[in-house]
Amino acid sequence: MNLSKIILGTMNWGVWGVNYSKQEMSKLISKSFDSGINSFDHADIYGGYTTEESFGNAFAQTGINREDVFFISKCGIMYPSEKLPIKTKHYDYSDDHINKSVDNSLKNLRTDYLDCLLLHRPSPLMDISIISDTVDRLVKSGKIKSFGVSNFTANQLEMFKGKHNILYNQINLSLTHPDHMFDGTIEYMQANDISPMAYSPLGTYFKNENSKIKKVVNKLKNKYDCTENQLLISWLLKHPSKVYPIIGTTKSERIKNTLGSLNVEIELIDWFELLEASVGKRVP
Repeated sequence: MNLSKIILGTMNWGVWGVNYSKQEMSKLISKSFDSGINSFDHADIYGGYTTEESFGNAFAQTGINREDVFFISKCGIMYPSEKLPIKTKHYDYSDDHINKSVDNSLKNLRTDYLDCLLLHRPSPLMDISIISDTVDRLVKSGKIKSFGVSNFTANQLEMFKGKHNILYNQINLSLTHPDHMFDGTIEYMQANDISPMAYSPLGTYFKNENSKIKKVVNKLKNKYDCTENQLLISWLLKHPSKVYPIIGTTKSERIKNTLGSLNVEIELIDWFELLEASVGKRVP
């Protein structure tokens, strides 16, 4: 099963956000799937280790075939919560923890496998050999189908060279946060066939006033007959690294609106006008 071009993030579905009931969550899954989104992004820590189970119970009600969807989950962050009563947030990439985390995600999501497992954040103490060996065994066992990372720099990705094939890097990428397009991360990923999953693809556009960006967006949304959301997402989609935006909305109408971005083809000069408005200066 391949990723849908737009991925739906589940972080705010549970107690960290709208706290949907099983019925509400099931309805949102079905509507998203019917709209063309088959990929759902999770992490073991979401909702203080509760959201995956809520999603799994809701998905079981939809009647959608497991083989028709793409489940992503992340592990490695040890997050202080009721389920994990520790004092200090930290990272754990030991063989034992990765295996336990995957088993818990499989149980909570009520599935036999994850389509993709990501390391949630790089740790200064991670042992790439241990991680690679653990991931190899998980792939061979069929518990995970593919492997990736999240928030890794080019240098951190390079550490896996010759150890294990990384297919995805989930990064903070948007018009208001284009840094990874210029710090070598995206270039490294393109050279090594690592696809970007972009979380927060709308960036801070709707949170912080930036009159320069707003002015250009308002002009171009009229030119392309689209919404602000669609223009911001289509700006990402134009990048040749083949970005997969992860949207965090919990509203089905916003999901449908976002899918309209797939039909917006921004012209080259307009792409750079948006970039110029974002960084505040012309390209060199």
